[in-house]
Amino acid sequence: MSESGMKQHLVDAYYRMLGRLKTTVEDAEHKAAPVLDRAIERAQETATELGELTREEAERVGGYLRRDLDDAARFLAETGSELGEWLKFDLSLVEKGLADLFRDSVDYSRLEYDRLAKQADALGEWHSGEITGIGTLECKACGEKLHFHHIGHIPPCPKCHGSVFRRVSRSDA
Repeated sequence: MSESGMKQHLVDAYYRMLGRLKTTVEDAEHKAAPVLDRAIERAQETATELGELTREEAERVGGYLRRDLDDAARFLAETGSELGEWLKFDLSLVEKGLADLFRDSVDYSRLEYDRLAKQADALGEWHSGEITGIGTLECKACGEKLHFHHIGHIPPCPKCHGSVFRRVSRSDA
């Protein structure tokens, strides 16, 4: 598979895993924190069983999904803001279905903020080569902002070729 084909393959897998996660979370919103982790693990297992991804790819995409949901939940819990603030651009620019999927998953994730705070050291960094959800990332080296209106592959910084980014929210502007 070509590199661009592999990138699209992982982006498509992110969409499918997010959809599976939403279905599971809707059924289990009243349960404890481990539910989200189990839901992501089930989405990974399903992707592997269906032959969509290798186990390693599924774990990688699941990690990207967990990181983005954790970051959104942490922002919402810390600021009391709406998801649109975290995204830092008008939700009308984003496919409504994807925004709804992400919002519903984040709402449940927000309830698990205490668990996420313990993992804060692992959060806060996005790297080129990874997949990210919608929002804005800022290059840690030069401050260049990358805007993601769709789930996508994180490229190197177009300005300085840096490879480490942080999530930017409206409150950071």
